[in-house]
Amino acid sequence: MVLGIWSKPEAEVFCERALALGVPRESCLIEDRSTNSGENMKFSHELLQSQGIQANSIILVQKPYMERRAYATFMKQWPGDVTSMSVFVTSPDVAIENYPSATTGAIEDVIAVLVGDMARIRLYGEKGFQIRQEIPDHVQKAFDGLIKTGKYLSHLP
Repeated sequence: MVLGIWSKPEAEVFCERALALGVPRESCLIEDRSTNSGENMKFSHELLQSQGIQANSIILVQKPYMERRAYATFMKQWPGDVTSMSVFVTSPDVAIENYPSATTGAIEDVIAVLVGDMARIRLYGEKGFQIRQEIPDHVQKAFDGLIKTGKYLSHLP
């Protein structure tokens, strides 16, 4: 388990936040073994199965710029048939100019993370980690332009 900005697994941090918002403790299941999104999908499935829970709908909560990749990863990595499930993806509604903070870094850091995530959309589809995603031409051109600047390469895979 890799700890980032918190001193405990993010699943525990998110559970604590849910509890503070009034979610009953027995409604929080914590998956804290995963080290990447694919493992998180598989281990979450195992956790639900161990509790006798058959998921018919899933809400994926992710950073605003990772919604698409979270969905693509879920569709590929969730064990079993996902075609009959309702899958929703959500994130905080934060404009990019308001996203930089003490934990996310300056706008240049945020853009570098976005560029790295965009690269992973294509790469991870090719590697079979997630379903392939069609990338619109204007998005690819914007990505290529950011790469050409040489300023946003720090989070490339």
